[in-house]
Amino acid sequence: MPDMSASASLAMTQLATLAKEVDEDKVTPGVLGFIVFAVMALAVWALMKSMNRHMSKVDFAESPAARTEGSAEDAEATGPAKPRQG
Repeated sequence: MPDMSASASLAMTQLATLAKEVDEDKVTPGVLGFIVFAVMALAVWALMKSMNRHMSKVDFAESPAARTEGSAEDAEATGPAKPRQG
């Protein structure tokens, strides 16, 4: 097998010379970068709004009487839990 460290160092030296040729003052994300960022921000906003709407529909309050009656009836109706066979 060829020595990978030699090829990696050769690639790094070539990339380093290319980086020196780029003018750092003119490198910007541009319009495409702004559009991608804006689309991602809108997607996150829409997902948060949807999550908020769905979470507001959930009723976490449970009456203590219904919980004790339901658990006793469920235990009698279903019986002991059986292990899954896979």
